[in-house]
Amino acid sequence: MSTSFNGSETIGQIVTVFPGSSNLFQEHGIDFCCGGGHPLITALKQKNIEEAAFIEKLNRFYAEANQKTDPNTDWSKLSSSRLIDHIVTTHHAYLERELPVLSEFVTKIMRVHGPERRELAKLHMLFHQIKMELEQHLIAEEATVFPLIRELEHNPSPSLAEKTANAIRELEADHSGVGNLLHEMRAVTSDYELPAGACRTYTLSFHKLQELESDLFQHIHLENNILFQRVSNPVNES
Repeated sequence: MSTSFNGSETIGQIVTVFPGSSNLFQEHGIDFCCGGGHPLITALKQKNIEEAAFIEKLNRFYAEANQKTDPNTDWSKLSSSRLIDHIVTTHHAYLERELPVLSEFVTKIMRVHGPERRELAKLHMLFHQIKMELEQHLIAEEATVFPLIRELEHNPSPSLAEKTANAIRELEADHSGVGNLLHEMRAVTSDYELPAGACRTYTLSFHKLQELESDLFQHIHLENNILFQRVSNPVNES
């Protein structure tokens, strides 16, 4: 099951190996929590979903998820425009895809397990605060700041550099706020420690939250330490 799925695997096995498959299952109304012990092909038949097309899509998503970026990539060598393209198509796309899914997961585990796990209410509040801030942040970057950086790259001027630097300072403050929220989320969950007997949705939610944290760390690093630094230190521009 390391290279592809054929439908004989249980839904739970697939989600364990490929957590991103939960998005596809949820989209098609396939129960990967309580129904996780059923073979995928059985669930597809019950839902009258065309098996070959679904499995092909699942394997395509799995292959895409496994195409990791070379960890040795020197991002400082990319032009600002190319780095922006990478940030938008990789990190912004990830957030736009995962934040709504995580919202449902975090809400579900709070409703089901909240009476016994009081920290889940705090986690729910923190997650939705970070979700709101990130959604507004992405709009500000794509509508205002990234176009300014692209323009500065091709038509530099002191006035444009100052305008861009002022806009960037606001984004860097946003990044600090996001970092604080990530720290609080990790603290309230005791470093995402699962309780004994945690259900599949609980487990998957914590896995996805840690994945979110990891992606945001890389995302913010590329912006704060490389892209935004070029406005303050234009001699470093490729």
